[in-house]
Amino acid sequence: MLQRLTLLLDCPLVIVVIFISGIGGTFQYGFGISVVASPSAYIKELVNQTCIRRYNVYIQEWQLSLIWSFTVSIFSIGGLLGSLLAAPFLAIVGRRNCLLFNNFVAITGAVLMLLSQTAMSFEMIMVGRFLSGINSGISLSAHSLYLTECTPKMLQAMVGVTIGTFIGIGKFSGQLLGLSELLGAEDRWPWLLGFSGFTAIFQLVTLPFLPESPKYLLLNRGDEPACEKAMMRLWGNKDHSRELEEMLVEKAAHQNIQSHSVMELIRERSVRWQLMTIIVTFISLQLSGINAVYFYSYDVFRAAGIHEYQLRYAALGMGMCEMFSSLVCFMIIDSTGKKWLLFAGYVAMAVTLVLLTITIYLQHDIFWVSYCSMVLIFTFLSCFSTGPGGVIAPLPGQIFTQAFKASAFTVGCTMNWTGMFVVGMIFPILVEYLDSFCFVVFLLVCLVSALFVYFNVPEMSNKTALEIAADFDRMHSKSGRSKGEKTDEQSCDVFKRYETKF
Repeated sequence: MLQRLTLLLDCPLVIVVIFISGIGGTFQYGFGISVVASPSAYIKELVNQTCIRRYNVYIQEWQLSLIWSFTVSIFSIGGLLGSLLAAPFLAIVGRRNCLLFNNFVAITGAVLMLLSQTAMSFEMIMVGRFLSGINSGISLSAHSLYLTECTPKMLQAMVGVTIGTFIGIGKFSGQLLGLSELLGAEDRWPWLLGFSGFTAIFQLVTLPFLPESPKYLLLNRGDEPACEKAMMRLWGNKDHSRELEEMLVEKAAHQNIQSHSVMELIRERSVRWQLMTIIVTFISLQLSGINAVYFYSYDVFRAAGIHEYQLRYAALGMGMCEMFSSLVCFMIIDSTGKKWLLFAGYVAMAVTLVLLTITIYLQHDIFWVSYCSMVLIFTFLSCFSTGPGGVIAPLPGQIFTQAFKASAFTVGCTMNWTGMFVVGMIFPILVEYLDSFCFVVFLLVCLVSALFVYFNVPEMSNKTALEIAADFDRMHSKSGRSKGEKTDEQSCDVFKRYETKF
């Protein structure tokens, strides 16, 4: 770990890339998820006042709930659209420029939400949320791809965790700024919704001073001098011949091949297990029960004796727990490995959900059980952030070769947004019919994901995409399974297949 930290400190521009790409990248995603919770009452009041002034109509409670639900969920719809747009933009304009132009979408959405109260138009909030969703959908892919490609191979596992860290920072910032003492007051909530515009402006001003991804310059544009110059700027004036050689090997394996579309990725048999890994892991991000735990947290805190006005501070504690746990993942991922963190995280989350189901069921009968539930909630958040939450986001950029990366991120992010939408639709129904036993559904998802990772995913730390592809092929080779071994000659054949296939 100390060796990795020393290497990271020797690459100060990589640290700058982490911060600048993160603040306008996955930060926006986390902020968009949490920011609407605090001003919900004020937004509903704006809806009422708009209908009265414009149409002289007093809307009913169910109509207000429908409009509010649409205002919240349209963020996911925009995110799904953004994830579908990400692949072609990343391939055409590049990783850095995709992040750069994406800020205009965020700024436009922020301005609309900022002016909504003045204009007496709740529709402006809807459009702003939709644009914020598009921005978040694109930034999830663009930030992850740009950051992993700007990082030396030895640091990719550690630096990749910061993608999830900035999601946690975004959630925490939305909760913190939403306090009534800050921007959550009646006269300041439009500034809360528009805060994402300021982070977008910051990235828009600073990002042009950073270089484009070295891998994109070499493998997509074929500009080797520009690639070497970018590597020198990012990684220092050292000998980077080994990293360059690995890129050239990948370039030779994909000579004259442009970036593949999503449909081509789906049809390509040689990356079938990599694609399955992305689908399973990204779906599990939303279906693992993280949203269910947040939903029940307020009931648990109330049962533990926390006053109503203090619940928002307890929620802040949850956000801090998620954020700091991702920092723990940052410190241990190289020594433990990604596969182990994923597997152990899923198993620990499943066990925690079993115990949480029991304690929530009993908390109204036994007073001290609610305190156990509080501990289990924070335990679950820690397991999520140190495991799947910290590992999954950069996976497409690490297990796919250059021709498939953009499309792989599109598939992964589409699964993430789809899972978020499905949970938002079915979770109220699960709560109504199953109450606390709704966790059973999510713990099954965690167990299935754990078994999939254990039996079907190789270790991925400190390996190139071609090496990981060879490990996938070895693990799922019928002959390898029947004989229990794989010779070096067969392993070489995997690389030859990639070279000759493309």
